[in-house]
Amino acid sequence: MDITATTTTSARFVVPRGLAPASFVLGGTLLSLIGLTWDIQWHSDVGPDTFFTMPHLFLYAGSAFSGIASLVVVLMTTANAKRSRTVDPIVGGRAVGVFGRTFAAPVGYLISGTGAALFLVYGLWDQWWHGLYGFDAVIDSPPHIGLLLSISITMVGAVMIFAVARDQRWGTYGVIGTAAVLLVFSMVTVLGLRALPGGLVNPVSVGTAFFSVMILFMAAGALNRRGGALAVGVSVAVLQAVFWWFSPWAARVYADASGLPLRDYTDGIPGLPNMIPMCLVIVAVAVELLHRVPAWIPGALGGAIIAACVPLQRVLVYGAPFPVNARYFATIVLAAAFAAGAATLGRRFGQMLRHLAPAKEARHA
Repeated sequence: MDITATTTTSARFVVPRGLAPASFVLGGTLLSLIGLTWDIQWHSDVGPDTFFTMPHLFLYAGSAFSGIASLVVVLMTTANAKRSRTVDPIVGGRAVGVFGRTFAAPVGYLISGTGAALFLVYGLWDQWWHGLYGFDAVIDSPPHIGLLLSISITMVGAVMIFAVARDQRWGTYGVIGTAAVLLVFSMVTVLGLRALPGGLVNPVSVGTAFFSVMILFMAAGALNRRGGALAVGVSVAVLQAVFWWFSPWAARVYADASGLPLRDYTDGIPGLPNMIPMCLVIVAVAVELLHRVPAWIPGALGGAIIAACVPLQRVLVYGAPFPVNARYFATIVLAAAFAAGAATLGRRFGQMLRHLAPAKEARHA
C-alpha cells in the first residue's frame, strides 16, 4: 500500500504504509460527526426532518467512506494471504480469519467495517421509521440510537487502526484525532440515558463523565507517553470551537436554501458543541499530573469535575439558575464512582491497543 510520487527534482515522496486507508476511515468518521452536529442543530433551529436531508447525507457518506475503505483493505489482505504473500501487520493490525478463514481481515478494519455494515442495517430501519411516522422529532429515537452505536463501533475501529502504528508520527496523531472524534460523538450517544429514571441523579451527566474519562485514559494508555490525555482534551476543545461556529451557520444556510424559516425562539446556541464539557482540558491536566497514582483516583476526580461543571456550563451559556440541591451533589458522587471505574477500564483498553502494534523486530524481519 505504498504510494510514491516523483517530483521534478527526482525526489521521492513516500506515503507511509497504511496511512492512506487509515486516512479514509478517519475522514469518514469526521464526515459523520459533521453530519451529526448539523442534524442536531437542524432539529433545534428548524424542526423535524425527513430521511433525505443534507445532514443525513453527510452521516451516511461518512459511514460509506469508512466501510468501503475497510472492505478494500480486507479484500487486498485476503488476496495477499491466499497467495502466501507476507501481510504487513502495520496496516490495521494482524489479520484474523473471518467466515472460516474465507477472508483475512486486519482486526482494526474488521471492527470499523463491521460498524459501517451495522450502520447500513440501522439506516434501513431509520428509513422504515420515517415512512411509518413521517418526520423525526427527536435525536434519540430507537433507530437513531442504533445508528449512533454503529458509528461509534466504526470510530473504535479507527482508533485501533492508528494505534497499530502508534510508534510512527502519523499513528500518534491518528490516535489523538480518532479518540477526540469518538469522545465528541459519545456526547450524543449518552442522550439515550435520558430514558432511565433520573429522579435522584442526572444520568446523562454521569454518562458524560464516564465516557469522557474512559476515552481520555484509553488514548493516554494507547500512546503510553506523557501528554496523550492533554492532546486529546485540546483536540476536543478545537472541535468544540469549530462546531460552535459551524452548527448554527450550517443550519441557517441550509434552511435558507430549502426555503424554510428558523424557529422564532432560536437562540443560536449550538446543540452538540454545548454537550461537550468545557472543563475537559482541566480534567486532562489532572490526568497528566496524577499519572503515577492508581487510575481510579484521577478518574474519580475527573468525573466529579465534569459532573460539577456541567450545570455551571448551562449557567454560562443559557443564564440558567445554578441547581444547588441534593440531586446535584448526588450526581457528582455517582459520576465520580462511575468515572473511577471508567479510568480503570480506559487504562486497560489502552494496554490492549498497545498490544495491537507489531513487535519492532517482526516489522524489520
